[in-house]
Amino acid sequence: MENSQVIGIDLGGTAIKLGRFSQDGSCLQSLTVATPQPATPEAVLAVMVDAIAQVDPDNQTIAIGVGTPGPADATGRIAQIAINLPGWLNIPLADWLETKTGKPTIIENDANCAGVAEAWLGAGSQFRNFMMLTLGTGVGGAIILDGNLFVGHQGAAGELGLITLQPDGPMCKSGNPGSLEQYTSVQAIRRMTGCEPIELGMRAQSGDVKALEFWQEYGRYLGIGLTSLIYVLTPQAIVIGGGVSASFEFFYPAVKAEIEKRVMPTSRAGLQILPAQLGNSAGMVGAAKLAWRKAGGQGAGGRGQGDKE
Repeated sequence: MENSQVIGIDLGGTAIKLGRFSQDGSCLQSLTVATPQPATPEAVLAVMVDAIAQVDPDNQTIAIGVGTPGPADATGRIAQIAINLPGWLNIPLADWLETKTGKPTIIENDANCAGVAEAWLGAGSQFRNFMMLTLGTGVGGAIILDGNLFVGHQGAAGELGLITLQPDGPMCKSGNPGSLEQYTSVQAIRRMTGCEPIELGMRAQSGDVKALEFWQEYGRYLGIGLTSLIYVLTPQAIVIGGGVSASFEFFYPAVKAEIEKRVMPTSRAGLQILPAQLGNSAGMVGAAKLAWRKAGGQGAGGRGQGDKE
């Protein structure tokens, strides 16, 4: 498999990002295409198959990994649900792609893919135990334990953004009112401020007092949510990714202060809180890593391993 290549795909509500990767994680060719609207499973499959042919015109790849915006089943075969994609309920996407392309395929939650990517080539590469939060339209998460992605017995573990922060807070699509996502996602920021996160970041950069105060309050909410997760997992590190992480420098001090106030020293000894390093490419990089695991014959057992070899 020395000169082999795989395809990593990041399926989003507005765009599908694909890359052809070598075994060391180098992206040899990439492509971004619009997600069809409405994004029905059949329409998305057709666009994916066409895009795969463009990224791999000479049919050099040996496996495919796909990150989807929702949980996959424990075998990495079925997209169980995707809240922002219509008609996505227990879709056998891996089977469909294998039939169309003839290549072994594995699927995974997109935040888990980002966590796998950061474990492989990014901010988590020096840790055996860490968790990642992706602060975007929603708030996703990934848990790496002893170098392996933890997915739980049904495959849906790691929904870190759906833990309860305020029991009587705004309703979440998950059905859990007041979830962490309702205070730390892009949509939450828009609801609370009427502004885009990037605008608030630029204003904070220029010294705007109200923007700086907002990020301090934002960091407080995030720190409170992380407190619960730290007590359960006692990770070596927490990696923060997603679009909102562009303002990491403005909310990090409040996150750190809240954790130090609420978490016993024994549960946070040596804890590092770090911004993610791979940006918007993390989803397809992690999907490619899963494809390498699939190609190596590990099947579901190798699902999402952080690869510290």
